[in-house]
Amino acid sequence: MSRIVLPVYTPRYKPNGSEVAVITTGKGVVTVQLDGANAPKTVGNFIELACKGFYDSLKFHAYKPNSVVLGGCPITRTLGPAQVEAASRGLIRGIHPGVGDARYTIEDEYAGKPNNKHVRGSLCFAHKSEPNSGSCQFYFSLSEQPEFDDAFTVFGMTVGGIDVVEALRVGDAIKGIEIMYADEDALAQAVAFETPKPGAVLESEGRSKAAV
Repeated sequence: MSRIVLPVYTPRYKPNGSEVAVITTGKGVVTVQLDGANAPKTVGNFIELACKGFYDSLKFHAYKPNSVVLGGCPITRTLGPAQVEAASRGLIRGIHPGVGDARYTIEDEYAGKPNNKHVRGSLCFAHKSEPNSGSCQFYFSLSEQPEFDDAFTVFGMTVGGIDVVEALRVGDAIKGIEIMYADEDALAQAVAFETPKPGAVLESEGRSKAAV
């Protein structure tokens, strides 16, 4: 299957380090302290997407007990919970949750970061097998998993609603994400710009890779 080459995007919003994400899901509310100091591009990208409504109505599409719960794929937007669950098991022809993106990628930010730790409640960024291939998908780490610390960017920590995180399953909805304590003027300017457009065609496209 052919795919389009996605440009690498540098988010325009520069985190101030105080931003908090309030993620409303079908199971309840999760509050995450974002780590703009250690992962500014990942946090900036997440904030821009959240404020544009990108994550609204998406569903979590992968779950591995005591490991991760993964969401943020736009393919799930128009699917109901049962459809997401069936598609994630390969039962719906032509629908593959986990391959969607925001039509660009961002740079990885895990290398050389001693605070990049997968622990219970960490908010982490999913990517494909190639470097700098993350785009919009994220996951919560459900346990301490040091084997992933040098492979995926950790960009936040759950500070409220860890019980909700642990209750999330395939098909559960992201109703919306509110960003608190952002620089509102800077954020408004950042989201006013269009992101870069995809380019040339390559030969193959893979499913987004997370720690599952």
